[in-house]
Amino acid sequence: MVLVRIRLQRFGRVRRPFYRMVAANVKAPRDGKFLEVLGTYNPLPNKGGFKEIRLKTDRLKYWISVGAQPSDRVAWILGKFGILPPPPKRYNPFRAIPKDEREKKEDA
Repeated sequence: MVLVRIRLQRFGRVRRPFYRMVAANVKAPRDGKFLEVLGTYNPLPNKGGFKEIRLKTDRLKYWISVGAQPSDRVAWILGKFGILPPPPKRYNPFRAIPKDEREKKEDA
């Protein structure tokens, strides 16, 4: 049985990343062999201020239906587009307390 993961493959140059969303074997290296390209993701905003994401939704739904597991970042992207349910928000009650007061509580 082949374990498949949907993850990002990095391209581009130094400090100018560009990613392909691919279905790949779990044991394959990050930029190595993959099964299928499922989309692209450019995290750098264009002149209009938008980050470009292109997805093959039919193929993404297929791979998820046959058991492929998305990585954390891919799950976040797919949650934004409604393909997967959005991941739960992380709640840290200590962030609501100013840093000075947090440090005072830790010292006491």
